[in-house]
Amino acid sequence: MRAIELADVGRAYGERVALSGVTLAVEEGETLAVFGANGAGKTTLLRILASLLRPHRGEARVLGHALPKEGWAVRGKVGFLGHDPLLYRDLSARENLEFHARLHGVELTRVAELLEAVGLKARANDPVHTFSRGMIQRTAVCRAVLHAPELLLLDEPFAGLYPGAKAHVEPLLAGGTRVLISHDVEEGLAAADLVLGLKDGKVAFCERSATADDVRALYA
Repeated sequence: MRAIELADVGRAYGERVALSGVTLAVEEGETLAVFGANGAGKTTLLRILASLLRPHRGEARVLGHALPKEGWAVRGKVGFLGHDPLLYRDLSARENLEFHARLHGVELTRVAELLEAVGLKARANDPVHTFSRGMIQRTAVCRAVLHAPELLLLDEPFAGLYPGAKAHVEPLLAGGTRVLISHDVEEGLAAADLVLGLKDGKVAFCERSATADDVRALYA
């Protein structure tokens, strides 16, 4: 089964077209790396795949479900990591993750395992508002993978992480089916099975053999 199928997908914000004519297919187990300058439509695409935004045109299927009609069936199977960590700042890291665990019917032992895996065991009971940016990002990664999603949607997952913290996080995000937005050209290409380049909301290329020069041209 194809994990993602998009046919002529578009989205606008009032008069501004954010995405236009996006067509692609991602197989199960593959990583789609998405590149483009600010405003190219990367985050809009990710939010459509997460069923957080409705496409205004075209057809979208994620994990076999048509969007937006069957968005309810997609949300429990997707792990979404965007610019907003989606954490309650006055709750502790443990309380945040236990809240999401109950939503997904996940055993609470999973929370302790993840916090230890990302090096936050000692700060598990501290409010999130006392955390550094990197600690917040590590907690957000835990939230995204908590329910062992079938599809990970990742917008700059290593933002704000020093090398040691990144080493903790990388194994949690490895494998499976992923859509990865990255500004690190070499890292993104190394992870990718399929590379999507967006420019001004349109597909500049969608290839399995895209090069670093192809990607850098998007920012010219």
